[in-house]
Amino acid sequence: MGRIGISCLFPASWHFSISPVGCPRILNTNLRQIIVISVLTAAVSLLYFSVVIIRNKYGRLSRDKKLQRYLARVTDIEATDTNNPNVNYGVVVDCGSSGSRIFVYCWPRHNGNPHDLLDIRQMRDQNRKPVVMKIKPGISEFATSPEKVSDYISPLLNFAAEHVPRAKHKETPLYILCTAGMRILPESQQKAILEDLLTDIPVHFDFLFSDSHAEVISGKQEGVYAWIGINFVLGRFEHIEDDEEAVVEVNIPGSESRGAILRKRTAGILDMGGVSTQIAYEVPKTVSFASSQQEEVAKNLLAEFNLGCDVHQTEHVYRVYVATFLGFGGNAARQRYEDRIFASTVQKNRLLGKQTGLAPDTPFLDPCLPLDIKDEIQQNGQTIYLRGTGDFDLCRETIQPFMNKTNETQTSLNGVYQPPIHFQNSEFYGFSEFYYCTEDVLRMGGDYNAAAFTKAAKDYCATKWSILRERFDRGLYASHADLHRLKYQCFKSAWMFEVFHRGFSFPVNYKNLKTALQVYDKEVQWTLGAILYRTRFLPLRDARNLNWTSSIGITEAQ
Repeated sequence: MGRIGISCLFPASWHFSISPVGCPRILNTNLRQIIVISVLTAAVSLLYFSVVIIRNKYGRLSRDKKLQRYLARVTDIEATDTNNPNVNYGVVVDCGSSGSRIFVYCWPRHNGNPHDLLDIRQMRDQNRKPVVMKIKPGISEFATSPEKVSDYISPLLNFAAEHVPRAKHKETPLYILCTAGMRILPESQQKAILEDLLTDIPVHFDFLFSDSHAEVISGKQEGVYAWIGINFVLGRFEHIEDDEEAVVEVNIPGSESRGAILRKRTAGILDMGGVSTQIAYEVPKTVSFASSQQEEVAKNLLAEFNLGCDVHQTEHVYRVYVATFLGFGGNAARQRYEDRIFASTVQKNRLLGKQTGLAPDTPFLDPCLPLDIKDEIQQNGQTIYLRGTGDFDLCRETIQPFMNKTNETQTSLNGVYQPPIHFQNSEFYGFSEFYYCTEDVLRMGGDYNAAAFTKAAKDYCATKWSILRERFDRGLYASHADLHRLKYQCFKSAWMFEVFHRGFSFPVNYKNLKTALQVYDKEVQWTLGAILYRTRFLPLRDARNLNWTSSIGITEAQ
C-alpha cells in the first residue's frame, strides 16, 4: 500500500508519515482517512493556538506598558508627598504682560540611566490642587520704579516657600522668566528690573537663584519651551517600546554623516491667541534653502538643543522650528479687518459720493458677521454701521490678502520661511483659538476635519442672529462662550481656516490636527518645558555640587 505524507504548511523538521501498514486490517479505507484527517486537524489547531497565545502575550505586554504610562500620568493628580526625602523641587515664575504666575514642580530621584529624562510633574498640595499662584499687574508696569519689583514678587515666592519643604530650599532652583511685556521695554529698564530681583531675592529666600536664573526670554525660547512641555506630557521623548507607535527618521543635527535614526514622532503645536499666532514643530531632516537670504532668516527660526543629561549622547538632540506672527491672533486680525473696512468705506464714499455705512439704514454689508446682526466701527469720532450677511466663503475670500503670502517657496504668513512638513507622517495640536473656534460654538473640538468644520461654519454664519441669540439663551453653547464669541465666531472660523490651510499650507484633507484646551486633562504651560530644559544636567551631577551659575541657552541652528 502507499504511504501518506503530511508536510504541507509545516517546517521541514515537522515532516512525518503515517503508514497504513501499522493500522489494523479491520479498519477500512474510509476509517483510515478519518484518522489521517483528525491528526492533520489536531496539528493545525496546535499551531494556531500557539500563535494566538504568543501574540496575546506580547500584545498584553504592550498594552500593560501603555497602561503603566497612562497610570503614571493619572497619578500626577495625587498630592505630593512632601515627607519623601527623595523628591526634588523646582520653581518657575512666568512674568507675563498682564500678570505673573508661579509654578512649583517636583520630581523623584533619577533612575541613573543617562538615556532617560527627569520625571518632572507639577506639585500638588494636600487638596490635590496644583501649586500655582497669580498676581497682577504685569512686571513691566514697574519699568519706572524697578526698586519695587522685589516687593511685588515676594507674595509669589512666599507662596512657593510655604509649599516646598524647608530642608529642600537650598537645593531648589528658582527661575524668573519674563516674556512679552518685558520684551517691549528698553534694555536699560529690563536690566534695572532684573538687577533688583537678583539683589534682593537672595537676602530673603534660600532658593538656588543665580544671575542666569532671571532673564527676559525671547519668543523663540518661549515657543521651544511650550513644544518641549507638550511633547513631554505626550510621552514623545520616551524610548520606542512597541511597533504600534508612530516613528520618524531623524538626521541628528551635527551628526548627519552617521545616517538617520528612528525615534518617536513628536507633535507640532499651533497656538492662536488674541494678538499673535505661533507654530512650532520638529524638523527631522536636514533642510535646504532657496537662497542665502532665506538661510539667514532660517537661523533665527530654527533651534537646536539637547534635552539629555549627557552632551555626548545625541538621542535627545532636537531641531525645532518656531515662528511667531504678531497681528495674526484672532482679535488682532479682526481689528485689522475692521480698520480696512473703515478706511476703504470712507475713501469710496468720498470718491463716489456714496453714503455706505454712514447710517443704520445704509450699512456696510459684512460677510464675516452672522446673518442680520448689527454692529459698528468707531474711529476718530466717526461711525461706520455694519450688518452681517453670514457668507462664510466670501468672508474667507475677503480675508485672504491679510495672510500676506508671497510666491517664494517654503514660506508662510508674511512670506516668512517655513521648512517642509511631512504631512503624511506628522501630528499637530491646536490650542487657544484653534480650540475655541471648533468647540465653544460648533461643538466639534478634538480631531479636526476640514470638510465637517467648513460645513458647520457655513451653517453658523448663515443662521440669523436672532436664532443664535435664542440658542445662547437656552444654554446650547459652551458655558464660557459669551456674546462676543457668538458675534465674531463667523470671522474667527474663517480666519482660523485660512491661517491653517492657506497660511501654513496644510492640505484640506489633513487628518492629524487635534484641537485641545488640555492634554491628558490638564493645561500644559511652557514653564514645564523651561524647567525640563534647564534642569537637564541634574541626573549626572550631585545637586549640592552643581554649578547653578552656568549659563543655559538654546542655540541657533547653524
